[in-house]
Amino acid sequence: MSLPSEVTVLKGSKQGVAVAATVPGKTTLQSNEVALRVTHSGVCGTDLHCIHDDMVLGHEGVGVVEAVGNAVTKFKLGDRVGFGYVKDGCGECDRCVEGAYYYCQVAPRRYGLTDHDQGSFSSYAVWTDTNLHKIPDNISSAQAAPFLCAGLTVFTPMVKYGIKPDHRVGILGIGGLGHLAIQFAAELGAHVTVFSSTESKKEEALRLGASDFWLSKDVKTKKPDLRLNYLIATATSLPDWEVFCEQMAPFGHIILLGLTNEPLILPYSLVMGKELSIHGATTSKPSEFNAMLEFASEHNVRPIVEEFPMTEEGAAAAIAKLVDGSIRFRGVLVC
Repeated sequence: MSLPSEVTVLKGSKQGVAVAATVPGKTTLQSNEVALRVTHSGVCGTDLHCIHDDMVLGHEGVGVVEAVGNAVTKFKLGDRVGFGYVKDGCGECDRCVEGAYYYCQVAPRRYGLTDHDQGSFSSYAVWTDTNLHKIPDNISSAQAAPFLCAGLTVFTPMVKYGIKPDHRVGILGIGGLGHLAIQFAAELGAHVTVFSSTESKKEEALRLGASDFWLSKDVKTKKPDLRLNYLIATATSLPDWEVFCEQMAPFGHIILLGLTNEPLILPYSLVMGKELSIHGATTSKPSEFNAMLEFASEHNVRPIVEEFPMTEEGAAAAIAKLVDGSIRFRGVLVC
């Protein structure tokens, strides 16, 4: 079929709002490219970092394949697929060879950096087959969208740093990342303790799979002995690190996921004395992406979403709820 010469999108603007626009469509595919009609897009906190830029927004896209390049063998017309933050790399540097395209040392192609005419707040997208992923049949497109960034962000470090059954895992925050982290950690067999500043989130945390719930302020005053093997920080506001490092078991891992510009100030003696490891986590390899989707499919891990139309008004409503913290728990735009 012929590809559209014009594509309807939502772009960032100097005013800091998503505005509707029409951009030229890509009418010829490279051999490794796939064209898809976008049906759903997640709304992520990272989009707020690009909201003032003249670029197509969105990096949690789900759609249906409508055309493939002549070298594409993994996808066929009609497949339901998703794409995330990373589009491609040079394919030849050390990082690309190991599948870490985000860290390509020559020509990284990722959200906010390149390909400003491509994004998931769009009616159509063209993506490389390397970083495109089939959506399992038992996951709806609206539920699939948040997995393409949020799900990947929380699941990959859990596997990478070795969370196993009976490990004690603490999760700071129960929002867009946190509510997925609770489910993934519980399904990995861990004993999950959730920390929140809001008592009203206790019931939700326990329903999602947490074993324990603590108000963050009570950890400081009541000084429990939690002996956490892992602490996953999903919130954008940083905690009192001395309080939480005291709750870590020796050789424990602290995994940082929330985006913030705050400096990271840690209690040196506790980190050294307990031999704690501190990890940052951004994005993942295609193989890890597929493993996350397969695990979510098999273990019935699902995001809780609110749907909005993919219009200026719909995007504004979703972004407003994201900013004020009232979204429950991921916004999804629907074409």
